[in-house]
Amino acid sequence: MSFIFSTHPLHRDAEAMLKAAADLRVASAPDPETLLREGEGAAIVIVRAPIPPAFFEETAALRAAVRHGAGLDMIPYDAATAAGVLIANVPAVNAPTVAEHVFMVTLALLRRFRPLDRDLRSRGWGAGRVHAERALDLAGRTMGIIGMGNVGKAVFRVAKHGFGLEIVANSRSPESLPGGVRFLSVDDLVSTSDIVVLCCPLTPETTGLLSRERIAGMKPGAILVNVARGPVVDDAALIEALELGRIGGAALDVFSAQPLPLEHPYFRLDNVIVTPHLAGITDESMMRMGTGAAAEAIRILKGELPVSLRNPEVVEHYRRRFPA
Repeated sequence: MSFIFSTHPLHRDAEAMLKAAADLRVASAPDPETLLREGEGAAIVIVRAPIPPAFFEETAALRAAVRHGAGLDMIPYDAATAAGVLIANVPAVNAPTVAEHVFMVTLALLRRFRPLDRDLRSRGWGAGRVHAERALDLAGRTMGIIGMGNVGKAVFRVAKHGFGLEIVANSRSPESLPGGVRFLSVDDLVSTSDIVVLCCPLTPETTGLLSRERIAGMKPGAILVNVARGPVVDDAALIEALELGRIGGAALDVFSAQPLPLEHPYFRLDNVIVTPHLAGITDESMMRMGTGAAAEAIRILKGELPVSLRNPEVVEHYRRRFPA
């Protein structure tokens, strides 16, 4: 009897859906060795951790890899497609949650919340209050958004209609930019923006996109917010710019190596806000992602194709493996 295998526990509503439809098993740990061992024989894998390519080498029962969320970098696309395995995701459902996070950390940086809170607690009222004299308004600033998919568009809506910011953007599909957004090259965007927000997927083209040269080209005092992926940014160059006060600060939710070690320089910098890859995670967004992934898994078990199929070229191979 095949089963549904999840790399992590899911929202209670999603687990209830899956348990009503099939045998649900959750990995005891998300490391590659455990996933390979415990996932053997699965019909569907729900993905919240990187899946090793070897997972797709013995796939007699495996129908699909369903991403719990939008980004597909945790699924080895070529290996899954070559094995005749469907790839699906749940796009857009956590975009509003990520957008809220972007503005939470942006305002915290502008208002110097980290040093203010620390000094208020350790040194008293006056020591905390003095930070306000160097705090900055968000209103009247220019926000540059790199990547205008679902997350980028959600950030745009809050920025434009909530705060009245001027918005510039870079996208691989300039024609899809919403009204009120001015398209710029990446170089022009970083030199123009007071706040640079990275919302792009991780691809060969975006790896190292925010290079040493582009970080050097940012406005003095500018803020960087990364809710994309860690390798989009040159860490060494960013640390140097932050240590020298060349830019105003950074809010980082993703890193080239995760978990981020506690001795990492980012942790000792007052002008940095570090969060553990949680921009898109709340109870509500976990419910939306989990039930969305569960619905796709159930659909596939019934012999249907997923709504959000991401490798359509695999269908012919898949149908040979699992005739409708």
